Amino acid sequence: MSRQFADHLCDMLSPLGPVTARAMFGGFGLYLDGLMFALIAWDCLFMKADDGNRAMFEAAGAAQFKPWADKPMVMPYWEVPADVVEDGAELCAWGRAAFDAALRTHRPKRAKPSHSAGKARP
Repeated sequence: MSRQFADHLCDMLSPLGPVTARAMFGGFGLYLDGLMFALIAWDCLFMKADDGNRAMFEAAGAAQFKPWADKPMVMPYWEVPADVVEDGAELCAWGRAAFDAALRTHRPKRAKPSHSAGKARP
């Protein structure tokens, strides 16, 4: 997996805001405002999809991200067509739709219980 490819995509997506790439599981997660909205695996870009933007991926004939070939599990990320990856404006439009999907599906982390709760003070 190429850090150079990840950095290139971050640059292309920069009109959306400060996009960063974090290494994960042999690939990269792409983040904007702390939310992962895309991932890079096998030198392919996948973006987050939900009911609000899944149709654009399906219309393009995109494949859903399947992390293991021998297991039926799929994740809510879809491959971005090569012609979209090569067109900066189009890539940003798809990136915005993916980020919006990440916002819609984001579940805030639950607060960890305080260890001091219920303890007597000395």
